[in-house]
Amino acid sequence: MGSLKSLITRGSVLFLTGVFFALVLNLLQVQRQVTVFPPEVLASLFSSAWWIPPSCGTAAAAIGLLYPCLDKRVGRLPDKAEWSNVMRCIVVFVGINHASAKIDFANHIQLSTSLAAMSIGLWWLFDRSKSGFGLGLSVAFIATFISQVLVYNEVYRYTEPDFLFVRSWLPCIFFAGGITMGNIGRQLAVYDSDSSNERLKDD
Repeated sequence: MGSLKSLITRGSVLFLTGVFFALVLNLLQVQRQVTVFPPEVLASLFSSAWWIPPSCGTAAAAIGLLYPCLDKRVGRLPDKAEWSNVMRCIVVFVGINHASAKIDFANHIQLSTSLAAMSIGLWWLFDRSKSGFGLGLSVAFIATFISQVLVYNEVYRYTEPDFLFVRSWLPCIFFAGGITMGNIGRQLAVYDSDSSNERLKDD
């Protein structure tokens, strides 16, 4: 019962974190007109389509809960909980999103290459696990495919698409997001485990 409660708590925290990131980062993309939504699908909240925050929240919860499970399967020992490291990872992730929307590069290739290097650098600095890299690639592939389908069905669109219907740097953002949410999920699991051990000692 305790483990189920812990799982629900961690999932809820990850869901709310994903919702927050979705609102803030999507607002940045919309303001810079990187993504454009038809007027009829926009809700008033943060000028974002209503389905984006819960979708991102669900994905964040799934990734964050899956990450520590993969660690166990591959025999990776959990690191001591260091929330300062997680916060630095979040700052770098937000910085990558900021670069995609705010910085003007000479061309799409230069932008995509720069963001790819930043995303891999984020993984190298804050993860370095094969399971994390594989999960990040999986998230990037699946999320980019879903984005292609949504744009194809005119749910929204990207200005200046250069990778079928979307921007070529989009997989880099999804990869970095997967690594970031995975690290948050991993640290939540370690913190929860440490808290449980302390309670057992007190008993």
